[in-house]
Amino acid sequence: MAEQKRDYYEVLGVEKSADDAAIKKAYRVLAKKYHPDMNPGDAEAEKKFKEASEAYAVLSDPDKRRQYDQFGHAAFDGGAGGAGGFDFSNMDMGDIFGSFGDIFGDFFGGGSRRSSNGPMKGADLRTRVRITFEEAVFGCEKELELVLKDECETCNGSGAKPGTNPETCPKCQGKGKVVYTQQSLFGMVQNVQTCPECQGKGKVVREKCPDCRGTGYISNKKKIKVSIPAGIDHGQRVRIRDKGEPGINGGPRGDLLVEVTVSSHPIFQRQDVDIYSTAPISFAQAALGGEVRISTIDGDVVYEVKPGTPTDTRIRLKGKGVPSLRNKSVRGDHYVTLVVQVPTGLSDAAKEALRQFDAETGGSLKTQSGAAQSSGKKKKGFMGKLKETLDDM
Repeated sequence: MAEQKRDYYEVLGVEKSADDAAIKKAYRVLAKKYHPDMNPGDAEAEKKFKEASEAYAVLSDPDKRRQYDQFGHAAFDGGAGGAGGFDFSNMDMGDIFGSFGDIFGDFFGGGSRRSSNGPMKGADLRTRVRITFEEAVFGCEKELELVLKDECETCNGSGAKPGTNPETCPKCQGKGKVVYTQQSLFGMVQNVQTCPECQGKGKVVREKCPDCRGTGYISNKKKIKVSIPAGIDHGQRVRIRDKGEPGINGGPRGDLLVEVTVSSHPIFQRQDVDIYSTAPISFAQAALGGEVRISTIDGDVVYEVKPGTPTDTRIRLKGKGVPSLRNKSVRGDHYVTLVVQVPTGLSDAAKEALRQFDAETGGSLKTQSGAAQSSGKKKKGFMGKLKETLDDM
């Protein structure tokens, strides 16, 4: 009794509503996993590879998929030969094995993408732009000067000398691709590659245009304005549509990808949407409290320091950070580390004031260990006197 075939959708692990892209992706995964060249001598892997190839051959073809959805495996019972009784004779094997150029390329660094002489989008161009820290936070406009290709007006992009026309490529017969047959453990495998004669265009130019030298394009310097969004970070890119390489065979232009380089700031450091910095405060401000002026990306702000603030205290300035790329009205925070500055170059009066302060707060100058000890009553108004003395320095 013949072995019951599994449902093709089950074989590929996709839903019946799966689109062509999902079916192709599922097949590529299975093909890489079970290809005989990757599993030499493994009969079970070879069987699963054949099963997946048969399922893909049906589900990737709109007509065959329609028949299968209506009649199941019975739609192909009359076929002869092929894997599992399916008729491969009318199948476009290049459609199945054309993707093996990518598969083998992943494993061995060889192969090429399936090509076509139909309209194809042009390649993307890449460039860089340097901006300041402030420009990254608030956004800006930049003007770039680039060399871009445009269709040659003399030959209208054909590359052929006026009065002549490109000819059909004799190697690929205008298809833009050639099929190579290779022997593998599984048998004969067809690999589709770009035609080396016409570079996939399907046409060859015998008499070249004198202006573009047969390329079909003229290079010109152009100035392009790019809008840098508020909140962009170092290394991120801005995409400008249709400013890349011209399309092939009437296809659309590629895009221009502008990578942003953000210059460092002398005060601020950034982490995601938050900003970090340090701010100095005097000994008197740390001990007695008071107002301190702090630099932010929006300008200076006045912050009230609490009495007895130790050095390296971190404070948070809410909403003073970087805008979110998704919503520039939502901003991160600014975290400031307060660093107490030790006074230097003290006058005699200031030194005496500090000695009195030390005597009233434990007499650490008289102890070898330097550890503060508890002492008696403090003089009324001494801290105020000390503050005045330090402020006069």
